[in-house]
Amino acid sequence: MLKRFTHFVVTGALAGAALMLVPGIAPVPVATQVVSEPRNVPGIDKPVRVIRGRFTRDLVLTADTYWVLRGAVFIGAPARLVIAPGTQVIGETATRGTLIIERGAQIIADGTRELPIVFTSDQPVGERGRGDWGGLVINGWAPLNLPGNTGIGEGNTGIYGGDDPDDNSGILRFVRVEFAGIEFSPDNELNGIAFQGVGRGTIVDHIQVSFNRDDGVEMFGGTVDLKHVVLTNIGDDSIDWTFGWNGRMQFAIVQQRGDDADKGIEADNNGNNNDLLPRSNPTLYNITLIGDRTTEFGSESIEGLRLREGTAGTLRNFIVMGFKRAGVNVANTSTLNQVASGALSLSHAIFFNNGTHFASGASTLIAANAGTINVVDPQLIAPYHRTNPVFRPMPGSPALSLAPAIPPNDGFFEIALFRGALDVDPEKDWTLGWTNYAPR
Repeated sequence: MLKRFTHFVVTGALAGAALMLVPGIAPVPVATQVVSEPRNVPGIDKPVRVIRGRFTRDLVLTADTYWVLRGAVFIGAPARLVIAPGTQVIGETATRGTLIIERGAQIIADGTRELPIVFTSDQPVGERGRGDWGGLVINGWAPLNLPGNTGIGEGNTGIYGGDDPDDNSGILRFVRVEFAGIEFSPDNELNGIAFQGVGRGTIVDHIQVSFNRDDGVEMFGGTVDLKHVVLTNIGDDSIDWTFGWNGRMQFAIVQQRGDDADKGIEADNNGNNNDLLPRSNPTLYNITLIGDRTTEFGSESIEGLRLREGTAGTLRNFIVMGFKRAGVNVANTSTLNQVASGALSLSHAIFFNNGTHFASGASTLIAANAGTINVVDPQLIAPYHRTNPVFRPMPGSPALSLAPAIPPNDGFFEIALFRGALDVDPEKDWTLGWTNYAPR
């Protein structure tokens, strides 16, 4: 059983190494690759190895070992970090363990349904919580709308952005990230997975982020596509984008817990200049957003979607239910201009059990496709269950009988003749076998 790893120490390996101070995270050795020898520990069922520093040669992590991230671990170009199916990677709390993939480097985390790759906390089982460690940061060379087409990651997690929309940062497939999300200060925090200028050559398919302190996944510009995404018990926004994200997403599920949550989706273009180009303009199909209206906390789980700061986007086949304040809201003049031009649109959606379904700012957005937007119970099986939720619709559900939007035939999207993220058939339930809704 995995317990705790904070007592492992690498001695002597860093003597004389030059140090680069990275504000917000632990000092990082420059081009120093340190992997401790395996250590057997009573009560731990596998050897433990500690990794730290900056790697510029390939590194392979295997499932027969627990791998501990000590401080900020950077993978620099041209290195590849290869993680075998079934491997567990542990973020060390005391040193704010964080994994950062630099521009030009790659992560190949290619798990399977039976053997997912898990990033989690080093705290004792039963005592883990949001923000125990940093999270996963991927920096790429894809375009964004910051000056010079580059940015510095939150928490000072590296330079990102460039001019290659097809940039390839590797593979995340059947990967879970649990109990991450360090917050250094307001607006300087780490997400479960931060996609910073990541290109569409990167494969992101079957990922779950749970119990993250900040956002679940956030796209900072770039063109990365995501498919089969589960975001549960996220402390801030479950899905977030900004700085000109132009990717695609299909089949995503959000389930919030009202002790600490914000929006299901928070969508921005650029907060400093809402009309900078390239404008955020993603395409999303088949998304299920589940809030928590039962919470006694007034400012938690408040909106299903908040579309603001000039974002455009195509939003189709949504189910939005259980949010305390509103199902959808639109803010800022630039965003309303996108609605008026048709660049921001929402259609073929179901809203149910929200405080109000459509905030006043969203009236034009809803009116544009009112005939395809329905307020009706989607009849999901167990969408609010904490440890064993079932997000599939019951037979006869409006999610099945109401007409769906058909996505583009572009090689990424799949035809899905239903609204929301899942079909009625349990044999087609892509969440089964690899997710964990109650990690400890």
